[in-house]
Amino acid sequence: MADGTTGADIADLGREYSELRPVVAQIEAYRQLLSDLADAEEMLADADMAELAREEIPKLRAAIPEAEVALQLALLPRDKADAKPAMLEIRPGTGGDEAALFAGDLMRMYQRYAEAQGWAFDIIELQETELGGVKEMVAHIRGQDVFARLKFESGVHRVQRVPSTESGGRIHTSAATVAVLPEAEDVDIRIDPGDLRIDTMRASGSGGQHVNTTDSAVRITHLPTGIMVTSSEKSQHRNRDKAMQVLKARLYDLERTRADSERSADRASQVGSGDRSERIRTYNFPQGRMTDHRINLTLYRLDAVMQGDLNEIIDALTADAQARLLAEMGT
Repeated sequence: MADGTTGADIADLGREYSELRPVVAQIEAYRQLLSDLADAEEMLADADMAELAREEIPKLRAAIPEAEVALQLALLPRDKADAKPAMLEIRPGTGGDEAALFAGDLMRMYQRYAEAQGWAFDIIELQETELGGVKEMVAHIRGQDVFARLKFESGVHRVQRVPSTESGGRIHTSAATVAVLPEAEDVDIRIDPGDLRIDTMRASGSGGQHVNTTDSAVRITHLPTGIMVTSSEKSQHRNRDKAMQVLKARLYDLERTRADSERSADRASQVGSGDRSERIRTYNFPQGRMTDHRINLTLYRLDAVMQGDLNEIIDALTADAQARLLAEMGT
C-alpha cells in the first residue's frame, strides 16, 4: 500500500489490512504476555526483585488463557460478506393489519439502530397500508461491518400484544419476516441480460398528489429463478439501478445459501442459518419481554429494544456463533 507498486486495487488492500490489523494486535499482545511471564520468572532469582515478581506472576498466568481465547476468536475464519453493506427486507406474516403494523415497528427499530451505529439507511421500496403499517420494505444499509452485525436478524419475528384496533383488550399474536442479505458486487454475481424481463408501470401511492402519474416504477424478473424485484421512486433510471441492486443481493444470497448447505448438513441447527421460516424472536409487549429463541436470551426491556438498542442481543448471537465455530474447529 505504501509504495503503490503492487498493481492491486488499493481499496481491496485497505480492506485486507483492516481485517489483519486486529489479528496482528492479538498475536503481539499474546507474545508480550509470554515474554513478561518469562521475565518475571527470571526475576525470582533476584532478591531485590523477587517480591515484585511474585505479585506479577499470578496476574500474568491468569491473563494468558484469556489472551489465548481472544487470539482464537481473532483467527476464526471470517465470512467474506461480513464487511459488506446489506439489504434489509421486511414483510408482514400472519396477523393481517396487526402484522403490517408490527412490520412498520421493526422497520423503525432497525432505522434507529442504524442511526446509532452511524450507518446510512436508504429505503429502496416501501409499500404502506392505510393504517400506517408496512406491506413491504426494502432498505440499503451502508457502514462498517453492517452485514456482520445484522446477519442474525433473518427469520420470523413474532409479536404478542393488544392491537390498537382491539376493543376487548385481548392479546393477539402476529408475525413479520426479516431478511438481511449482503450487498453483491459485480465480481460476486454476474447476470445474463437475456435472463431478465424488465417491465415499467405506474407507481402506486396513497392517493392525491402522492400518486405517480408516469410509468416510472420498474419491475425486474429473473427468469431462471423467478425472483421479482420492484422499485417505485419517481426516477425510472434510479428505479432500474436500485432494483438491479436488490436482485443481485438476492441472487448472491441464494448462491451463498446453496454453498453453505453443501458444506454443512447440520446447517439448520446453527444460529444465523438464514432460514426465513424459522421463528427466531418473540416480542411480548404486556410483559415488556423480548426472547431470542435460538440462544434462550430473554431481556425485560422491550421498550429500549424497540428504540433500536440491539447491541446486547447482537453481541450475544455473535458470541454464540463464535463458540459454535470454535467447537467445530476443535472436533
